[in-house]
Parts: sequence; structure tokens; C-alpha cells
Amino acid sequence: MAIPANVQAPAPPPIPRSPANDARRAQYLEVRGTVHRKLLTRLNLEKLATSERSKVEGEIRTLVSSLIAETGIPLSVSERDAILGDVLDEVFGFGPLEPLLRDKTISDILVNTHKHVFVERRGKLEAVPAAFQDDQHLLRVIDRIVSGVGRRIDDSSPMVDARLPDGSRVNAIIPPLAVDGPILSIRRFPSDRLKADDLVAYKALSPNMLEFLRNCVNARLNCLVSGGTGAGKTTLLNVLSSFISDTERIVTIEDAAELQLNQVHVVRLETRPANVEGKGAVRQRQLVVNSLRMRPDRIIVGEVRGEEALDMLQAMNTGHDGSLTTVHANTPRDALGRLETMIAMANVNIPEKAMRQQIVSAIQIVVQQARMSDGTRKVTSVSEITGMEGDIITMQEIFRFDKLGLGPDGKVLGRFVATGVRPKVCERLKTAGVMLPADMFEGSLEVR
Repeated sequence: MAIPANVQAPAPPPIPRSPANDARRAQYLEVRGTVHRKLLTRLNLEKLATSERSKVEGEIRTLVSSLIAETGIPLSVSERDAILGDVLDEVFGFGPLEPLLRDKTISDILVNTHKHVFVERRGKLEAVPAAFQDDQHLLRVIDRIVSGVGRRIDDSSPMVDARLPDGSRVNAIIPPLAVDGPILSIRRFPSDRLKADDLVAYKALSPNMLEFLRNCVNARLNCLVSGGTGAGKTTLLNVLSSFISDTERIVTIEDAAELQLNQVHVVRLETRPANVEGKGAVRQRQLVVNSLRMRPDRIIVGEVRGEEALDMLQAMNTGHDGSLTTVHANTPRDALGRLETMIAMANVNIPEKAMRQQIVSAIQIVVQQARMSDGTRKVTSVSEITGMEGDIITMQEIFRFDKLGLGPDGKVLGRFVATGVRPKVCERLKTAGVMLPADMFEGSLEVR
């Protein structure tokens, strides 16, 4: 019976380790490699890749069966189906990556040359058996991924950002920049994004923190989400953007489109790399400037990492209140320092004090996100920018997460704390019709 399209082929049943079974496994891998090599010479892979899987699956099954028979090695039905599944993945998908992409528990796939493959599940890295035959095999898969979105990777352009059809973010880098061989990193995003209540259920933040941030977004305060790689900034940005009214026009600007907004009136913009001649690149700064001509109510920049920070701050200061963005930084104070550095990258002669005044005028709330040692993500700080004293930007922390230690199972123990400081933005929230209860900021403890 043929394997239906888009259904994962069954893997061979697990076999206990023993010299005889190891020999059997080696025999299976040898047959699979032989069948793969012969198929490459007998099939027109380019033609098959544009064909419907259901129409050619029967032909491939017949050919695989005859090639297996030619080897003279008897295989079980499950082993034959596993080989067939590998072949179909090679023809219609991304080869050995397909079983990993079908696994919904995997959030990151990290391929360190063809020899080593790691995945992240529930915040923890683990090795999986390497399934690529050699570096050339891995290069073919990388080329298939990047060519599908109009990008290229070769000796003259040895690194690339791309995305899979499901929205997963892909980064690839090949020799000569990658010394040991091609490197592939895939950041996956679940089809059902986390909602605000999910973050509370997963103890990423407290209900009071969520309610405060919800009201800040509704009152059109400008918010900056800060954190390290993999800290959950994009997830939090999605949640914050979900609080924006359906009546507002939202323009999103990203290097690789990751945000998934549920509002109807959303315009999505994405940067473009240079072509073969090194021309035609469109950077985030150009898109930010262009977005100001598109009558946006809110501007959401997926991540500021360069000179576009200046234009983003200018937009926040010129009538586009309620804008959101993220930045890589370890603390809220570091986030402001990084903004200063990125403004300097715009090659404009702005005095340091004037630069900081721009930041103070533009941003009201800084949210710090972090990934804990047990793989969980938490909002570790919610801070308010209050103004300047001399040349120094002043901030006050409203909520924070206090880490208390590790439990017997390695889980991080801690508590969300309201610092007791009533934020200055409460006056602005009041004018927007939001009256926050005083006990929200009175140092209540929530142990997690």
C-alpha cells in the first residue's frame, strides 16, 4: 500500500543494541545509500520536483522496489517504507530535515556540517543522528531552501537569510566562511502562536505585568522589547501587537517576515538583499522612511540593529505613538546604550545629549526578556524611562523577576515582584481612560 502524500513514512522499528543488530543496521544503511545513488541516475529530479507527489509516488515505489531487489538483501516492509519515505523527502522536500520539520516539539534545528545535527526541544539542546550523506548533500538541501525564496548562496555570496514555506527562519553559511563545512540554522515558529493568556499560564510573566503592558499598548505608549537571542522577543512582540485595535493601520518592517498579526489592516514589509551584481538591496532604514508615507497608525519593526534606529525614533516622536520594536541587549540600560550606538551608525552629527533626549522623548516602556537555564522564557523586568538628569537617562523599574535558585528537577525558582513604584505613565493612562488599581504596584509577590 502506497504511503499517502504529506504523511511521514514509518521508521524502522527500534532494534536492541547487539553485534548482530548493529550489523543489520549497517546493512540497512548500505542499501539505502545504494538506492539513493541509483535513483539519482534514473530519475529526472527537477521534473519530479514540479510534479504532484500523488501522481508519481507509485512510479517511485515501483522503482525503489526493483532497486532494492537488485541489491539482493532482504528487507522488512517497515524498512522498505522507510527507504521510500527518505526518497520522497529528497525529491519533494528538504531531505533529512523533513522528519525534524514534521516534529512539532522541535523549535530549533542546528546542522553543524553533515556530521552533526542538533535540535532544541522545550528549551534544551540535544543531538540527533546525522542523516546527511556528505557536505554536498547538505549543500543541495540548502540551495533548495534559499532558491525557493529567490535567494542564492555560492562562493561569491556564502551566507544567506531565508525562510521556509511555514515561516521558519533559516540562516546558512558555507565555505570559505564556514571552515569545517556548510552550517545551517533553522528557527521554527509554531503555527498556533502563543496568546497573552498562554504566557501567563507558562509563567513567562505575571497577570499584573500583562495587564499593565496591555494598557500601555492600548494607550499608545512606545514600547521597546529587549533580550538575547532565543529569549522570546518576537513571541512577546506578537502578543503586545495583539492588543492593538482592529481600527488602526499597522505597518510591520522586518528582515525576515516572522510576525503574525491577526488584525485585518496590516501591511507587511520585508527587506531585500543585493542581487548578483551587488545592487538592488533594500535595507530596513529605507522601509522605515517609506512607511511614514503609508499613513500608518502604528509602526512595528521586528528588530532594530542598525541606522534605522534613528528613523524609528523620529517616527515615534512625530505622531506615530504606540509603535513597537525589539533590540538585542542583556539589560534595559544596555538596550538604551545599544540604541545610542545604532543612532551613531546613521552618520549624523548629533550631540550625545541630543541623542539621549530623542530616546527619552520616543520610548516610554522597556521590557526585558530572558531565557532561563532550564529553557523557559521570562519577562525579567518592566521599566519606565522617566527623563534625564544632566546627561544621564533616568529609569525606574516597575516589575521584575527575582531568581531564587533551582528546584530538584533543575527548574528555575523565582518570583515576580512589583517594586512599589507607581509609574509616571499612569497619568497618561488616566487620560486614555485607564485607571489602574494602586495595589498593582504595591510589591505583591507571585512565586513561580
